[in-house]
Amino acid sequence: QVRLVESGGGLVRTGGSLRLSCAASGSFVSINTMGWYRQAPGNQRDLVATITSGGHTNYLESVKGRFTISRDNAKNTVYLQMNSLQPEDTATYYCNAEITTIMTPYDTDYWGKGTLVTVSS
Repeated sequence: QVRLVESGGGLVRTGGSLRLSCAASGSFVSINTMGWYRQAPGNQRDLVATITSGGHTNYLESVKGRFTISRDNAKNTVYLQMNSLQPEDTATYYCNAEITTIMTPYDTDYWGKGTLVTVSS
């Protein structure tokens, strides 16, 4: 079965940096768009950044210039480099991927279990 596993979350001071990683494993035909979403307690889950298989990116306005999304297709891995972190960035960050499998021969969303990012002042 397809699984997404995140790593890299933790506690950091305001102005610091973290890099999140998400690796996909299992049997699949193709991995298309991959991305990161975040959710704070009591809030909805918001898109942070996405990247297509061809490298086209999309960002939440408030993270432009601070966060950079990238991917390594050979490793089936997507990254999120987060710089100049602010307390408002505190949330659980979830990895997302649109994946096609033999049993599900159309783009289907898969989610990781999330990794917590806490930014303290």
